[in-house]
Amino acid sequence: MPELPEVETVRRGLEPVMEGQAVARVEVRRGDLRFPLQKDFVARLEGQTVTGLGRRAKYLTADLGSGDVLLMHLGMSGSFRVVQGQNAVMPGAFHHPRNEERTHDHVVFHMASGATISFNDPRRFGYMKIVPRKGLADEPLLRGLGPEPLGNEFDAAMLARACAGKKTSLKTALLDQRVVAGLGNIYVCEALFRAHLSPKRQASTLAARSGAPADHAKRLVTAIHAVLNAAIKAGGSSLRDHRQTDGELGYFQHSFQVYGREGEKCKAAGCSGIVKRFTQNGRSTFWCPQCQK
Repeated sequence: MPELPEVETVRRGLEPVMEGQAVARVEVRRGDLRFPLQKDFVARLEGQTVTGLGRRAKYLTADLGSGDVLLMHLGMSGSFRVVQGQNAVMPGAFHHPRNEERTHDHVVFHMASGATISFNDPRRFGYMKIVPRKGLADEPLLRGLGPEPLGNEFDAAMLARACAGKKTSLKTALLDQRVVAGLGNIYVCEALFRAHLSPKRQASTLAARSGAPADHAKRLVTAIHAVLNAAIKAGGSSLRDHRQTDGELGYFQHSFQVYGREGEKCKAAGCSGIVKRFTQNGRSTFWCPQCQK
């Protein structure tokens, strides 16, 4: 599933063609994605201007002039394709060709500017929902989400408080969207490696007995910031289905330090360890047992 950097990359790709533009027409080619689309879905979109395009955790949010917000989630395989006029972006030698199977274009936005934005989702785990802006805080899909990991609220003290007393593993805690929103398996593995912390470590150890954040909590927050910012700059990671809006693949997978590197030599300076993989809560965890304690 696309994680925060991939969703942010998509947001930045959609921003120039959606923000400040009116939705002239919407094609709904099937009535459901992961969930059924609302009966008034098209009516609440057509003729509306997108006043802002944001992101909350792994959700895209499009503010409309009507006061509604369009929530969009990419699911497992969802992506957007942007076409302006007759111009098509052809991938370079480093990229794979974009999937041309148009039968999976389930929702198509025709903007007044002439741009066409198609939501393609072969597995149909993505979804869209329109909610009033004034009721966004109470929206079940968003309610209970923790702070944004790149926001001002997220720091070592906040993370230590959220993990105090938790008997779960550190990796499990970081994947809990109530603790911090938007982190997924890939970037948690990468951040823990950069912080030299074991994914098996108990989450409560981020807080000292006094409740203050331990030094390794500060190290972990710095690592989370660094890995997310690097991944966003690289355009996200292109594992399986993720692509940017112009059809290009993200590049961050070429910078993985541990993820997907089972059996390879650890990249940490001075470490002679070998990257291992084990299953943790049903997901693959990659780590170096020698330098992650």
